[in-house]
Amino acid sequence: MVEDLATGKELLETPPRYSEWRRFRRVFLSRGVVVFGIVVLLLLLLTAIFATWLAPYDPYKLGPGESLLQPSKEHLLGTDILGRDTLSRLIYGSRTALMVGFISVTVGGVIGVWLGLIAGYFTGLTNMLIMRLMDAIMCFPMILLALVVAAVLGGGIQNVIIALSVATVPGYARVTHGLTLSLKENDYVLAGRVTGASSMRIMLKDILPNAFPTLIVLMTMQLGNLILAEAGLSFIGIGINPPQAAWGAMVADGYRYLRNNPVLSFAPGLAIMLVVFAFNMVGDGLRDALDPRLRGLL
Repeated sequence: MVEDLATGKELLETPPRYSEWRRFRRVFLSRGVVVFGIVVLLLLLLTAIFATWLAPYDPYKLGPGESLLQPSKEHLLGTDILGRDTLSRLIYGSRTALMVGFISVTVGGVIGVWLGLIAGYFTGLTNMLIMRLMDAIMCFPMILLALVVAAVLGGGIQNVIIALSVATVPGYARVTHGLTLSLKENDYVLAGRVTGASSMRIMLKDILPNAFPTLIVLMTMQLGNLILAEAGLSFIGIGINPPQAAWGAMVADGYRYLRNNPVLSFAPGLAIMLVVFAFNMVGDGLRDALDPRLRGLL
C-alpha cells in the first residue's frame, strides 16, 4: 500500500522546469566556434563605434611622399599607393561593412517578411501574384541581381544598399511564406479567427512571433553574405565610391602590388573572411539554440 502511494505521488509530481534562457545560453555557447564568432563580431562592433579614436591616422589624408610604405612602427600595415594608412582605412572600413550589412538586411527583411506573410495568409490570387514575382526575381543569383541593380543605379553606399536589399527580398519572402502556411493551421490561429480577430492582428500577434526565431537565424547568416556581396561590388568598381574606405575596394587597389606589398590585399581580405565566418558560425549557433525540438532540455 505504501509503495502504491509512493508511486502515485511520483506520478503526480511535475517535472522540474528549466529556465529557457539557461537552455538557450548553454546550447548557444556550447561550441567553441560560436564563441569565437561572437568575439569577432564584438570586436568588429567596437572597432566600428570607436573608429575615430582607434585609427592612428586620417584614413583619407593623402601622403604623396609615403606611397607604398612597408609595415613599420609608424604604419603597422603600411600605406597604399596614395600614401594613406592601411590600418586606418581598414578600421574605417568596418563602419562601411556594418552599415551596409545591417541596413540592407533590415530593409530587405521587412519587405520580404511582409510579402511572405500576406502571400501565405491570403491564398488565391494574392498568393499567386506575390510568389510568382518572387520566383521570377529568384531566377537570378543574389550577387548577380545586386550587380545589375547597382550597375543601373550607379555606385555609392545608398545605391549599394538598395541593390542588396532588392536582391535579398525573395529569400525572406519564400521562407516567411512557408512558415505562414504551416503556422496558420495551428489551433491558436483558428481560435483567433473564431473570436473575430482581424487578419492583421493574427499575422502580427500569432504568426509572426512564432516565425521570428527562424527569421532571426536567416538574417544573421544573411549579414555575412551581404558584407561579402558589398565587398564584391566594391572590388569590381561599382560599389562604394572612393575615397570612402571599403574592404572590397582595398583588396582591388592592393592586388596590383601583391608581389612587393601583399598586406595591402591580405589585410582587408582577411577581415572579410573573418567577419563572414563569424556571422555564419553565430547563425548556426542561433539555429541550434532556437530549435523548438530542444525546448525544455538543458
